[in-house]
Amino acid sequence: MAIIDKYFKYLVEHGGSDLHLSEGSPPKLRIHGGVSAIPDEPVLEGESFRQMLAEICEPGPFEDYLNGGDLDFAYEMDEQSRFRCNYLKQKNGLGAVFRLIPTKIASLEQLGIPEVVKRFATIRSGLVLVTGPTGSGKSTTLAALLDYINTNYNRHIITVEEPIEFVHGNKKSIITQREVPMQCPTFSDGLRASLREDADIVLVGEMRDLETISLALTAAETGLLVFGTLHTNNARKTVDRIIDVFPADQQSQVRTMLAASLEGVLAQLLMKRVDKPGRVAVNEIMFSTPAVSSIIREGKTQKLYDVITQGKADGMQFMDEAIWDKLREGIVSPEEAYMKAIDKTRFKRFLPAESAHLGDASGENPMEH
Repeated sequence: MAIIDKYFKYLVEHGGSDLHLSEGSPPKLRIHGGVSAIPDEPVLEGESFRQMLAEICEPGPFEDYLNGGDLDFAYEMDEQSRFRCNYLKQKNGLGAVFRLIPTKIASLEQLGIPEVVKRFATIRSGLVLVTGPTGSGKSTTLAALLDYINTNYNRHIITVEEPIEFVHGNKKSIITQREVPMQCPTFSDGLRASLREDADIVLVGEMRDLETISLALTAAETGLLVFGTLHTNNARKTVDRIIDVFPADQQSQVRTMLAASLEGVLAQLLMKRVDKPGRVAVNEIMFSTPAVSSIIREGKTQKLYDVITQGKADGMQFMDEAIWDKLREGIVSPEEAYMKAIDKTRFKRFLPAESAHLGDASGENPMEH
């Protein structure tokens, strides 16, 4: 048993999501969104802390981390407990953050994701983007969607992840999981290789650079179904982000490609519940329609809001509507709804008087930075 396992066991037993270890501080946990120190644990320091981090990591990558300052990998403590590990350097020395990854993949129903999202599983080619800020449950939702495909359809699915979080066994589909940088150097290398590996579906863990985004668009155009993730929190920002990655002289061509290949956007936020401990997912859902395609082609993304709100009958959903539903059902507080909403004015009147100063008159959304 590794020395660090005692902290992981404590995390699991107390229903935490993340473990924070930092030289010069005691170990801390995140439980239901808040961070607090593990009681009666000493400050982490020196050689003993370095040994603790080294023990669960391959020697080569650990040396690279000591020299370079960052490392991502996955660690399995036992069959029930798997962790996404990020090693970093900070002002007092070494540090690490560990995210608990459930080994059992939850279904879309268990996660409370709208039924209509299953429609993405039936698409044969194109680009589907799952978006949201860090820690908003994108990986969990994508794992549930892939598991739904795996259970119901015969496909060859390739995932390119950093690190591999949810481990999928083959059901009706064949799933090939590749980890960056262990099994392929970069996301773009993994995506490029998938074009030669008889894939039906490719999941790209992060679309963060021009080369990966460009390859994803090409793969989607050539007949693959590509699932990608971005750190944007609604459909309009997602489309803008993809296009803005490219140089100005290429943007009109990219708009045409994206208009042709984008099949949908599923944006997600996690909100703190007030009805019981825990958090609840809220989603914005946009499916491609002729109207969506022409808006993207013309670069008038501000009109996407109207298309989504008018597309309710087609299963589309605007983020603020999803937040509104949770507020009306008494699942989230007025303050939480206000903080996460895009259009703040709609929610401001529900704030108690002492909270009315949250944000400011500009309606700025802290989630968007």
